[in-house]
Amino acid sequence: MFIKYSSPLFLFLFLCSFSGFSQHSVEGKVVDSNRDPVAFANLILLNAQDSTTVYKGAVSSENGKFNFTDIEPDVYLLKVSFVGFRDNLKQIEVSKNENLGALVLQEDTAALAEVSINYKNPSVKREVDRLVFQVENTTLSHGSSWDILKKTPGVILSGENLTVRNQGVQVYINDRKVQLTASELQTLLENYSAENIKSIEVITTPPARYDAEGGAILNIITSKSIAPGYKGNVNAAWTQAIFPKYQLGTSHYYKTEKLNVFGNYTYSPRKEFKEDVSYINFMDDMGNSISRWDTEFERTTRSRGHSANLMLDYNFDDKNILNFTSSLSYSPDKTFDNEVISRIREEGSEEKSLLTESTLDDDLSNVALDLEYKHFLDKAGAELSAKMHYTRFDQNRKQAIFTTFQEVPGPPVDNSFYTDADQAIDIYTAQLDYITPIGSTSFESGIKTSVIESQSRIDYLGAYPDVEEGALQWDEFLYDETIYAGYVSVAKDWTKWSAKAGLRGEYTDRMGDSRSMEQVNDREYFEVFPTFYLQHNFNDNNSLTFDYSRRIQRPRYESLNPFRYYLNEFDYNAGNPNLKAAIINSYSLSYALKNAYFFDLFYTDSGNTPETLSFQDNENRIIRRVSANLLESTSYGIQFSHGRSVKNWWYAYIYFNAFNEERTFLALESGNVPATIEIDGFYGSLYNNFIISKDGTFTGELSLTYVSKFLSGSYIMEPFTTLSLGFRKTLWNNRAEISLNFEDILDETNTWLRSQYLNQDNGYFAQPESQYVRVGFKYNFGNFRLSDNQRAIDAAERDRL
Repeated sequence: MFIKYSSPLFLFLFLCSFSGFSQHSVEGKVVDSNRDPVAFANLILLNAQDSTTVYKGAVSSENGKFNFTDIEPDVYLLKVSFVGFRDNLKQIEVSKNENLGALVLQEDTAALAEVSINYKNPSVKREVDRLVFQVENTTLSHGSSWDILKKTPGVILSGENLTVRNQGVQVYINDRKVQLTASELQTLLENYSAENIKSIEVITTPPARYDAEGGAILNIITSKSIAPGYKGNVNAAWTQAIFPKYQLGTSHYYKTEKLNVFGNYTYSPRKEFKEDVSYINFMDDMGNSISRWDTEFERTTRSRGHSANLMLDYNFDDKNILNFTSSLSYSPDKTFDNEVISRIREEGSEEKSLLTESTLDDDLSNVALDLEYKHFLDKAGAELSAKMHYTRFDQNRKQAIFTTFQEVPGPPVDNSFYTDADQAIDIYTAQLDYITPIGSTSFESGIKTSVIESQSRIDYLGAYPDVEEGALQWDEFLYDETIYAGYVSVAKDWTKWSAKAGLRGEYTDRMGDSRSMEQVNDREYFEVFPTFYLQHNFNDNNSLTFDYSRRIQRPRYESLNPFRYYLNEFDYNAGNPNLKAAIINSYSLSYALKNAYFFDLFYTDSGNTPETLSFQDNENRIIRRVSANLLESTSYGIQFSHGRSVKNWWYAYIYFNAFNEERTFLALESGNVPATIEIDGFYGSLYNNFIISKDGTFTGELSLTYVSKFLSGSYIMEPFTTLSLGFRKTLWNNRAEISLNFEDILDETNTWLRSQYLNQDNGYFAQPESQYVRVGFKYNFGNFRLSDNQRAIDAAERDRL
């Protein structure tokens, strides 16, 4: 009987065993058109013969990956679907284990129109090397990108400049650097809708893939591209300060299946007024005041700025993308009309006066070109990219200075001199980057070359200081710099731990040549820049992160130029060709509570970083601002930030920073002894955003900032307060938008800066047009709900222009 039944049983087990060995797996990753993972997409394997019979189903994970197991050899139809995207149908033949790579879903405009979007509260996520502020489809998805940046945790708007941890920031869009001035950046982002923003990444310690030069990075991640079509807008703004001024602009975006084109243009004619009052107490060797100069300065600036951007993306296929970006800034015939009146009181003599009238004509053009090719490899998450960049910067300055010195009794003494200066800078960069996962570890590497060529010339004519009247003097300064860089970086996540480490090396060869002074400065050096991050997630509500970085601060090109620019014959600015780059070491320990309350302890040693320092020459009655390396520079502090929706119509964000700053420098007019200035400061801000109307089309914002003290070069800035109020109303189903802003309502933004140490005692109170009212209007046309391809040029060398 055993033999009778054992043969069929054996045959059955054999066939089952054979069938088991004949089954295979199918895996891959679901991504969108930007190669971002699509989580929780539905995947169905259908019978290829009738396209309706379901064989197996699966759902993509949070990183977009999926895996079918125990698949019998056959031909199937794989259907991938997700809300807001067009279905992706793909026929596959399974005869072995298959890796399908990336399956791309294209967004469906019609489907998106049918989806009712419920706005949620913004959230913050702490990653090992950055803070991610997630704002897509939140209560903050109104207004502009500039509004989003101002609300980002840890970010403070100081004047026109964004700061993180008391230092300036670099702004990126989709990991591409924005190469614009502070005012141009604000103009660009004010016309870039917040609806297009997915998240803001605050990278206080940039990883090895970024250039070793510069401070924190704000990386704007945009939402996904939608369907083919065209959109555009025209915008205008009118500002009333002491003088009225206005701005006109237009943006256009066009998308086909393979091509994205974006272009914008802004015209900004401006008339600006600035008034300063200042004093200098010149001293003798005993520290007694022997002469006091009280000065009133008025400047009227007229300019007609033009800026334009053109950006092209071409997708050859799902794996190959070509990007081209160009940027133009052109400001012809910018004029500065200055009037300076100094009243001089010498011990034992009558009051004297010095009247200076000067004009400065400035022509500036700045062109940048960027080309990038990106190839996505067959391995999921692996890519190779190549970038090239070119910048051309040209500037011409003509200055005429007329002075009248009046001493009572006695006739007035007139003097005049002229300068004519030109500067041209060429910047070339090329880089190659490679990213790939190795098991559960992420690996990045790359190389970069930068070449900078700068040529400056200045001609002096007239009786300027220390030169006999009528003499023609000149100087020509040549500066060349070449940097070779390479980096590697690895990152890995465990259940509760995350770690990332990188190493970047940069070799620099620089040469400065002052022709008239017959002075040549050559310097070669190689530096390594490690970065390290370690994060521990105790649970869902508590995490602790430590990071360290070693970075470099190179002198700006203008600071290396030894030319003098005069306010009058007793007051001038000068560069320094002997400036050296400084190494900066930064440490930070961060604690996140419920991903909502953030505490940061930080310490930064900036070493001998270059700064602009002011010195008064007591003997010759001269004040000069020169570029010099500090001897030491440190800062440390603790900061706290928290943002939340207090009500469904009220979002509030609070930021506090208590810090210490200390700088030591060589006192050039005090016997060349070291001088130290130190402050304990406090920086606090409160930002509020209100949805005033029930339909969300009328919003308002109120912000308050207070700073106790701040260091600026060799000056200590006294406390100041800024209160701002704004309103925004969208019209005609978001077709148009009107805004109204009141800045510096209390008129407390401008404050005194004083330099008082050893035999130095001077200060000034600068009063630009910080208090103003601005009215803006924007009209959208075409399919204005499309997301565009806005980005910018990545070349850190442009920061030093």
